[in-house]
Amino acid sequence: MLDKLFKELIDSQQEKLLNCGRQIVPRLTTDDLLQPNDFAELELHPYFRYEEGILEGLRTAHMAYLSLQNEQEGSK
Repeated sequence: MLDKLFKELIDSQQEKLLNCGRQIVPRLTTDDLLQPNDFAELELHPYFRYEEGILEGLRTAHMAYLSLQNEQEGSK
């Protein structure tokens, strides 16, 4: 259940980041979000970097949750 919530939050934030990025670089694709440093306009844009940080934080929290869940299942 928590895994599904994390996935929904991550998907939503990724869409928000893509929309934000497209306001700066209209031709931006989802794949470009993996390497935003290829675009100087994004590299130096504080709002884009902020939204990117939120996405990375959600991904990190999700991985930590999955790791804890696997650890708990392994100790049973």
